[in-house]
Parts: sequence; structure tokens; C-alpha cells
Amino acid sequence: MNLKIGIAGAGFSGAVIANELAKAGHQITVFEPRKHIAGNCYSSRDDESNIMQHHFGPHIFHTDKAHIWEYVTRLGQMMPFTNRVKAMSQGQVYSLPINLHTINQFFNAQMSPSEAKEFIACKADSSIKQPQNFEEQAHKLIGEQLYQAFFKDYTIKQWGRSPDTLPASILKRLPVRFNYDDNYFNHPFQGMPIEGYTPLIQKLLDHPNITLRLNSTFDATMKNQYAHVFFSGPLDAYFDYKLGKLPYRTLDFHKEVHEGDYQGNAVVNYCDNSQAYTRISEHKHFTPWESHSSTVIFKEYSREATAEDTPYYPVRLSDDNTLLDQYVELAKQQKNITFVGRLGTYRYLDMDTSIDEALTASKLFLEALSTQKTMPVFTAQ
Repeated sequence: MNLKIGIAGAGFSGAVIANELAKAGHQITVFEPRKHIAGNCYSSRDDESNIMQHHFGPHIFHTDKAHIWEYVTRLGQMMPFTNRVKAMSQGQVYSLPINLHTINQFFNAQMSPSEAKEFIACKADSSIKQPQNFEEQAHKLIGEQLYQAFFKDYTIKQWGRSPDTLPASILKRLPVRFNYDDNYFNHPFQGMPIEGYTPLIQKLLDHPNITLRLNSTFDATMKNQYAHVFFSGPLDAYFDYKLGKLPYRTLDFHKEVHEGDYQGNAVVNYCDNSQAYTRISEHKHFTPWESHSSTVIFKEYSREATAEDTPYYPVRLSDDNTLLDQYVELAKQQKNITFVGRLGTYRYLDMDTSIDEALTASKLFLEALSTQKTMPVFTAQ
């Protein structure tokens, strides 16, 4: 039984599901409101410098899931790349995530790993047993001084909110290391597609059973045209914001072109209030196997998203997700639709998780068809 399936969004979530269901013989229509595919992973070469640009902020592929690494390497060649972030704080340059070099430099010391671990344990607030928010998590993990230097002002710039209103889980993603490892990610599989992310998405969508409609927004009135819909757009947008808008942060990118090497690194965070931007990314450093005489940088500014903005980061507060809960309950009343991806489930997702969840959603849908069971509205939450 071949079905007509509608998919909202041509990023990783939508493209993976489209490909999996198209291979199973279903007729897929993918609606993408932008003029290009690949969502926020969209990349293309700069017309003048030929540098590969990440148009919506740096995307470094990393995963601890071997099957996801195998999946993405089938889509295109992945080149080795290690993200080594630098941080500007109080007029000094440090390495992030916090590691033994950061600790020794910050405290003007020469501690061994065991000495540094004991030292930070003394700085940390051991009275906090179960951190309830970002600030408590920082105090429990690294203490007041490192929190003030690297996270407090940066977090306020990034989220526009006091850190004590944000969930502890945000900081849990960032490790503290008591060695000199400055690899930003812990995952064993890391890399960068040799020609950017757009060709990976293009390969997924290049199937005779897939029709792509750019500059076309899927809305709820179109749902009855399809046996099932996978919606990776904003959850609240599907319901025409009838309960109010879920809060998002958006980003403004200020592009500059320079000669030579601007900052000597792919990503530099600006952790205090000396600058309004949160970080500068220099995109030729994301492709160290290439050589370019000029350089392109993007200064990144975070602010609250309006209705006209591209939503980037869902704002899940530590003490109030009432509106989200109401939308989730409203969604669960729907039939023949599954909400997927970062926007559809209102969660911060790395690329590998988006792919993994999209593969799971595809598998569940095909299983539901064969067993005549109901496909869930959310396959991950």
C-alpha cells in the first residue's frame, strides 16, 4: 500500500524521513518555507573567497552512535575535524571546555590532574545536591569564580534571561576535564562534510518518489490531503499560535571579509560583557584541508525571536513550561500527524540526535502500517 505522505521541513529530520519512506514506496511531498534545503545546516561557498560558509552558525558533526556515523558517511565524505573553542574572558584567552590548562591559567597555578580535581572540589558548592537550574549546576560543578568568568554573562547574552531561570541540563552538556584535552566534544566520531551539509540533504531528497516544494509552507489546512504528515516546523505555528507563542532565541550574523587569518581559530567565545556578540566564527578554519588567502568571519548576536525571525533555540525555563505542556496536549489530540525535530518537539537537538530520531520515526511508521497500529504523535519527547 503506497501512501501520500506530507513532510514539513527539508532539514535533516524531514529529509531522513522522506528518504526512508520513499525507499519503502510511498509518495512523499516535502514542503520547505525557505528558498533552500538543509534548514539551519545550510552551507554554500562564498562567491568571492570560495570559503564554505555555515549560513546559520557553525555545525560540527559529532556522535557517539556508530550507526549514525555510518549513516552520514554514506551520504558524503566526512573529513577529520576537531572543534577547539577558545574563550575571551577578562582580557585573557582560554580554552573551552574548562580543562587543566584553563584551570592552571585562570588560577595562575601548575596543578597536576589530581591536585586540580581536589582544588575545584573545594571551590564547588557541595551543599547543592540536586541542582534546580543552570546557576546551581555551575556552582555545584565548578564554583563561583569559573562560573562568573566563563558562563554567567555569556549565558545572559545568549538566552536573555537570568541563569537561575534556565534548566541545569544546559550546562550538563559541557564537560570539565582534569587533563589538557581541549576537544570541545567527547564523542568518538567527529568530522565535517568535505563539501558542506547541503549535498548530504540533497542526496537524501534525490529520489523519484520525493517531490520538493521550496518557498512553500505547510499548514494544518493541508493535512487532509495526506495519509500522514511529519511536521518538523514550530509546534506552536502548526496550531497558528492559538495558545500564544512559545519563546525562542534567534541569531543575527554580521559578516565581515578580511585578508589573511582573523583570529587563528574556528570559534572564539566572548564570555563577558566587553562585547555584545557571543562568539566569532571564522569559517575557513572549519575546512583546514583547504587554503584561502582571505577570510570570512561572522559575529553572532543573540536576541528574542519575533514572528518574522528564524527560531534557533527553544527557551525551556526551569520553573515554567506551562504553555509547552498545553501545546503538547493539544498535539496529542491530533490524528495522522507526527511532530519531529528540534522545532516540532521544542527541544535543543544535535544533528546526530535529529537523524537518529528521524530514523526511529520512519521505522515506527512502517511498523505501524504493517501491524495496523496507530502512529504516535510524538516518537521522542
